[in-house]
Amino acid sequence: MLRRMRAGTDPPPNRALGRPDRPVTPAARPARAGSQPGGAPEPGGAPQPHGAPEPHGAPEPHGAPERAGRPGARALACAGTAVAAAAAAAYLTALAAHPLAALLKGFDLRVYLGGARLALARPGQLYTWTYAGHPGIQFTYPPFAALLFAAGLALPFTGLMSVVTALSVVALCVTVSVTFRALGWRGSARLGGTLLVAGLALWTEPVQRALFLGQVEIVLMALVTWDLCQPQGRRWQGAATGLAAGVKLVPLIFLVYLLLTGRRRQAVMGAAAFAATVAAGFAALPSASASWWLGGDFLAAGRTGFVGGQQNQSLRGLATRLAGTVLDGERWWLPLAALAGTAGLAAAARLHRRGYPVAGLLGCALTALLVSPVSWDHHWVWVAPGLALAVDAAARGARTRPGSYSRRFSFRGPRPAVIPASLSPVGRLRPCPAFGWIAAGAALWSVFAAWPDFWSARAGLLGGGLINYAPASAWAYGDNPAYGEYHWHGLQLAAGNLEVLAGLAAFALLLAAAVLPYARRA
Repeated sequence: MLRRMRAGTDPPPNRALGRPDRPVTPAARPARAGSQPGGAPEPGGAPQPHGAPEPHGAPEPHGAPERAGRPGARALACAGTAVAAAAAAAYLTALAAHPLAALLKGFDLRVYLGGARLALARPGQLYTWTYAGHPGIQFTYPPFAALLFAAGLALPFTGLMSVVTALSVVALCVTVSVTFRALGWRGSARLGGTLLVAGLALWTEPVQRALFLGQVEIVLMALVTWDLCQPQGRRWQGAATGLAAGVKLVPLIFLVYLLLTGRRRQAVMGAAAFAATVAAGFAALPSASASWWLGGDFLAAGRTGFVGGQQNQSLRGLATRLAGTVLDGERWWLPLAALAGTAGLAAAARLHRRGYPVAGLLGCALTALLVSPVSWDHHWVWVAPGLALAVDAAARGARTRPGSYSRRFSFRGPRPAVIPASLSPVGRLRPCPAFGWIAAGAALWSVFAAWPDFWSARAGLLGGGLINYAPASAWAYGDNPAYGEYHWHGLQLAAGNLEVLAGLAAFALLLAAAVLPYARRA
């Protein structure tokens, strides 16, 4: 028996996402070689069962990938540690060398606290109040959020800003780590990948912007990612997503995604949690809740300022800037949002059913960013798990070559990310090789990186972003033909819309991955 185990004849564990680890028995194996979970035929040929030999190599004994993976996993862990340490050192150096407000101003956090303070003192004025007298800066969150933010009033602002910043950085690491876990990464490889991607993501414009403003966006992203990447069957799965929607409404789209992917119990759990936040708001703040939910304040996108502003990187922001007026932009945005929302959710659900749940989840998040009337630049923090997906696809793409470096890592998880045959630069019958996904990940990071404003003589080395090359109107609200966003030209048009354009490119990849046939395995 011991010899048989060492020879690799014992069945490997099933590490598929959403199922507990258990031995694969003959009854649990697919009915035929070309079947997927659920009995659907594999579009591009028979899948490699977990633990099967590599296409170009001899079978390895069970456990050999982990033994052979230690040097490569350690190398990845060292590289990730170096990148994360460099990113953290640069950030701490910038904090020490500049006034605190240069990197951690906490403007949005002050709005949170102002709304919470008003909710406790004069709740009927919560949605008519303006911050510092600016008409375009109002409290734009559900009453339940005001109750949560009230807890922050117990701390001095500087201390609260430090807590929010630390919590956001931890949430960023948790998001990336959970993403790699859902993709099947284990041990040192997962640790190295997490440190690598988290270090790179820290110096992206959306993450830096979220930290600068004191936003809760990264925490909400971590909450949704953790919740929806839990194994199927968890009793409370979906509840955390519903709670996140009680703070900001955008996560409601994930409940629709749960329904489309057949996870009705989780969708109901999320809807119940969201309903509980609404009920809590009505119980504690009845007049404010009536104004928000019944008075339609939650539909007024203009409460956040000029919807065509540079920092609104959504389809509506793009349409408004190109159309020249808010009204004309809305006429273009409504059919575009309906089309993109329908196609994006359908594609995300299809990827999930094909066995790519992480790609499906991120496809849903991308759809939300595009169709939301307002997607500020700091909402695009979902670039962090997107980078993790690109790293995973690159590593698994390299496995199609004999002796490739990725065989040295401990990947004993589900099928690779999204590698449709028709997107391969080398032909329809081979998956996209590693260099293609590395290039895609590098391009993604380059677009969203917090580059210094090197085109400005007054700019220092503080993180900026390429979208800042296009001039933005300060404190803009309503509509005005004199706003600078209506007069962009040349490179300003490309730079000012860069993040939403990158999102549209990723959206095209999402649709193609869901529709086109998958690569055959050699």
